[in-house]
Amino acid sequence: MKKIEKQRQFVKRHLDLFRCPTCQEPFVQLTENSIVCGRGHRIDFNKHGYLHFLRGAADTEYGRKMFLARRELLNAGLFKPIVEEIAKALPSQPLNILDVGTGEGTPFYQLSELRAGQDDCLVGFDISKAGVTLATQLDMKAFFCVADLRQLPFNDQSFDAIIELFSPSDYAEFNRVLMPGGTLIKVIPNADYLTELRHLLYAEGDQHAHYDNSRVKELFAQHYPNGRVQRVRYRFELPAGMQAALVEMTPLHWGRGVKQLTATELANLQAVTVDVSLLIAKKS
Repeated sequence: MKKIEKQRQFVKRHLDLFRCPTCQEPFVQLTENSIVCGRGHRIDFNKHGYLHFLRGAADTEYGRKMFLARRELLNAGLFKPIVEEIAKALPSQPLNILDVGTGEGTPFYQLSELRAGQDDCLVGFDISKAGVTLATQLDMKAFFCVADLRQLPFNDQSFDAIIELFSPSDYAEFNRVLMPGGTLIKVIPNADYLTELRHLLYAEGDQHAHYDNSRVKELFAQHYPNGRVQRVRYRFELPAGMQAALVEMTPLHWGRGVKQLTATELANLQAVTVDVSLLIAKKS
């Protein structure tokens, strides 16, 4: 079965997940190459097999080169301990799981491998077409689409779990699409996340040389007073030749005043600290 046909078959089986971004009515029909809502609005599958739910062009700086670098590092295990902790925090039963800001999809793929046999329904989305196009190339039973987290194209109470790695949040939308008792897991960087790279790229006094996640934690706690915070911290030894990919995969090198690293400086970067917090909550 061709990739695009597999994607259509997924949507056919799970059509009840999706709602129209134009009128917020559920999609009720799948034609040969489109899904149609109750008011007749139609969205076509593109040649890569995914649906594009944005009403207009995406505003993102995340491109194919960045996602390819990210995939290289993640396949080498950069985020593997994080994904393992996410897997432990999810219930051991079949779940509808939504991956917010899925990017090129590797963490979602790794999670699916850890949950093999659970028969989960997996949906990932991103605002970046480049990321979603790469995600559709993964050999996993999941559906990927282009969408905006502030206007999710999913029906109310459609998902048992939402996961989010280093992405913005819209808690009102998350609560809308989460089932009662559903799990939300948000991964955010701590102050020491990639600190070795951060201090190579910026002078000590530069605002980009340091990071404070207290506001993010406070906002999460306001929405989920009974949530908990789990820290995950480890050293990751960089495989030979992957230093440039590490720089490319992170927005850290976009900041004003960033330093252009020499070949020697890159070669001397042998390991980095991965320091994150998992913000975990249940919808009441």
